[in-house]
This record gives sequence, structure tokens and C-alpha cells, in this order.
Amino acid sequence: MSLDFTEVLKVVFLGIVEGITEWLPISSTGHMLLVDEFITLDMSSAFKEMFFIVIQLGAILAVVVMFWERMFPFQYGDKSQPMIKKDIFSLWFKVVFACIPGAGTTILFDDYIEAHLHTPIVIAAALIFYGIAFIVIEIWNEKRFPAISKLEAITYRTAFLIGLFQVLSIIPGTSRSGATIIGALLIGVSRVAAAEFTFFLAVPVMFGLSAIKILKFGFSFTSVELLILVIGMVVAFVVSVLVIKFLMGYIKKHDFKAFGYYRIVLGILVILITSM
Repeated sequence: MSLDFTEVLKVVFLGIVEGITEWLPISSTGHMLLVDEFITLDMSSAFKEMFFIVIQLGAILAVVVMFWERMFPFQYGDKSQPMIKKDIFSLWFKVVFACIPGAGTTILFDDYIEAHLHTPIVIAAALIFYGIAFIVIEIWNEKRFPAISKLEAITYRTAFLIGLFQVLSIIPGTSRSGATIIGALLIGVSRVAAAEFTFFLAVPVMFGLSAIKILKFGFSFTSVELLILVIGMVVAFVVSVLVIKFLMGYIKKHDFKAFGYYRIVLGILVILITSM
């Protein structure tokens, strides 16, 4: 099977969608599934199921590159400093602790969710519901001062509670970053710290999910399938770098209500289109 120019354009577009939606709280998986309803890749359903997850590795690598100094727990070159950065190790332990609820839920229910809930109506309902949640929570937050303003101040208890909220993201249209941020805001974490914890949390989650999907699909990629994966991840990486820079600048001056309104409008449009 050869890869024609039209399919390349589809993959590039999907990479752009992934790079934009992975970090904004508007659901990357939901957007990818919706796009596939209208711009369908000419690939097997098994490959697409794997592709929609593994392409997110490009977005994850963007976070790793941009936050390398804050994510890498070892110190080299400066003998006056300890070799191990204990605060970063501690943060990673909290991240792993936060991953436990989501990992267990994914292992138990992932196949059922994919078989029954990957539909436009479910995605639309989740977009609208959590869009309303963002608006309500941000209005409520206008009268509150965050108890935790820095990433390093997140405790194991707070990390686990955020992880419980991340379980909600197994429903397509919810948004992994959206569920994490909503949970963090509710328990008193600032927007910036919530977004940064989302970045850290995404790394093990997405590497784990990608490994599961690749193992399920098998390693017998054709050259075309491998090329599609590479193109999608590279595009997602480049776009993610730009989006992360935008998001971190945006939330220092604005709240998340705009994303809530966007989710509601998109959800309504999806319902109207699918009902025609």
C-alpha cells in the first residue's frame, strides 16, 4: 500500500489537531474521533485505534523537551551541587501516586469504553458537561484564593485526589488535562500549578497507554503505517511546543472559562450535525 498526498494531508491535519488539543482542556481524543468522522484515514480500524493514542507521544515529547530541567532528576557537570535533585524525585513519586486510579480504571474498562462510548453523541455530551463545569468552577474560584500556588507544594494527598479526577477522562470528550485541571482547581490548586502538574502527569500516562496500544496492535507495522505514525508525531510535537507556550502565558492572565464556552459550542454543533 502506498501513501498518497491526500493521506499525508490527513495525517498532518490530525497531528495539528492533536498538538492543539492535547494541552488545552478541550479533549484531544474527542477531537481526533470527531475529525475521523469527517476526514477518515484510509487505514484499518485496529491501526487507527492505536494511532489516535500513540500520536500523542509527539505532544508528550514536547513537554519533556520544554520542561527538561524541571523533569530530569539528576545533576551533572556542577560538582558543587548534589547529583540527585530530591525535590524532582519527590514530585515524580507524587505523579506516580496520582497515576494509580487512572491506570487501574483503564486496564479494567478501556476495551468496553472503546467498544461502546467512542461515539459523537457521547463526546458531545462530555464536551458540554465539562464545559459547564469549567465555567461554574471558575466563577466559584473568583471568590477564593488558591491554597497551593506552586507545583512543588502539591502533597501526596492532593496528587492522589487529582488522580481520582483524571479517571473521568476515560470517557471520550472529557479531556485528560481538563479532568486534571478541574480536580486541581476544586481542591485549591492554582491554574499555573494545575497546568504544570498536568504536564508531568501526562508523561507516564501517555507512555503507558501507548505501550498498551502498541502491544495490542503488535509490532508488525508496514512501512506506510510507520511513516504515518512518524509524520503524525512530528507534527504533534511542533504544534505542541507552540501551544504549551501559549497556554502558560494565557493562564497567568486569564481563567479557563473561554475553553468552557468553546466546549459547549462544539458539543452543540456535534449534536446538530449528527442529528441531521
